[in-house]
Amino acid sequence: MPTTARLIAAIVLALLAYLVSDQVIADMPEETDPGYFFHVNVVLGLLTGWIYMGQRVGNGLVPALNNGLTGMAVMVLWALFVQGAWEMFDRAMRNRYGGPFDALLAIFTLSIEFFFQIATPAVLVPLVIGGCLAGLLAEYAHKRWS
Repeated sequence: MPTTARLIAAIVLALLAYLVSDQVIADMPEETDPGYFFHVNVVLGLLTGWIYMGQRVGNGLVPALNNGLTGMAVMVLWALFVQGAWEMFDRAMRNRYGGPFDALLAIFTLSIEFFFQIATPAVLVPLVIGGCLAGLLAEYAHKRWS
């Protein structure tokens, strides 16, 4: 059921995904083509905020912070998985893998490599602050308009 808390959580996580994606692209080499990097991450932020965070509001301040941090972590895990799968598919089209099992294993290997690329304070601090903010704003919206 559509609620204001779901909408606020989705918008804030999408905005957080865009800002963090911009920071990640800034940390990559100049010749890196972002492609659909922003679009995919923003859609994942929207979906995570709407589906995951939006239904877990209304329990108070500390659960709101936990909801925001957990929602942010879910968004990042999905983003790592989707970006890893996209990169694996791109490499598979250039015949880089010996078989399907190698390609499937590469998704997780690439996701872990991407995690270590973004595991910097310049990326993690905005994620934590934005996750807390998303949880608090969704909780406020629930209290205000429900």
